[in-house]
Amino acid sequence: MSDSSPTNPVAEAFDAQRDRLCAVAYRMLGSHADAEDVVQEAWLRLSRQDTASIHNLAGWLTTVVGRISLDVLRSRQSHPEASYDARLPELVVAVDDGPAPEDDVALADSVGLALLVVLESLGPSERLAFVLHDLFAVPFEEIGQILGKSTDATKMLASRARRKVQAADRPTAVGQEQREVVQAFLAAARGGDFDGLLRVLDPEVRLTADTPDGVVVTIGATRVAAGAQLAARAATRGRAVLVNGLPGVVSWHADGTPLSVLAFTVADGRITDLTAVTHPARLASMELPDPE
Repeated sequence: MSDSSPTNPVAEAFDAQRDRLCAVAYRMLGSHADAEDVVQEAWLRLSRQDTASIHNLAGWLTTVVGRISLDVLRSRQSHPEASYDARLPELVVAVDDGPAPEDDVALADSVGLALLVVLESLGPSERLAFVLHDLFAVPFEEIGQILGKSTDATKMLASRARRKVQAADRPTAVGQEQREVVQAFLAAARGGDFDGLLRVLDPEVRLTADTPDGVVVTIGATRVAAGAQLAARAATRGRAVLVNGLPGVVSWHADGTPLSVLAFTVADGRITDLTAVTHPARLASMELPDPE
């Protein structure tokens, strides 16, 4: 929360905008912790501002959050080794209690892991233009002021970003169909059914794994299937979860320590992308459910 009395009208106005500002910063940065830091910095700047000169508080705050987020993205490009989130979006894990009518709505309304991965591939200016305009309906003129560019140049940035997102955005199965594909993958991995794994993996499936040796990318059904079989032998217990709104699974060692978190993207009945965390320090920092 902002460092002010709740009776302060400026603090009240800011707190009314907080959730939206956090959403903007999270979609810009892919990290809840970084988003909170950005929003807190926006509050500090507001607290030092003559608020009587601000005619549109929501617009002013969006501009400030956009500029701070842009600085963070540019810093990541200059020092990529300093930020885990510059390579892999933060994973938020929740218990998956099975299909429910609201699941599809939540998936449709959220910016899931797949889109965050695509956004990571955009340049800072492209990402800002796309996120602010396409996701939050900020006018191009205002975005151009943040970027120091003309309205026409800002429109071109957003258009270029939109083409990249659309090219990478394959429609995903949702709800029960998605879960069934993931369950088939897990059953084949645990049963040593290599052909069964190949049936549910897209030939060009991409696995992005955060390991003790760094972030490792594996492409191709044969290689991913072989790795899945090895990983399944090490796991003694597993539990279905949702990871950033996508179906996933948490696995544990025999002693109860976490082994891995997996998230799956499914399109046309096959798994097209997997994101895995096996780094012990990263797993320890995540809020994970208990084994069933």
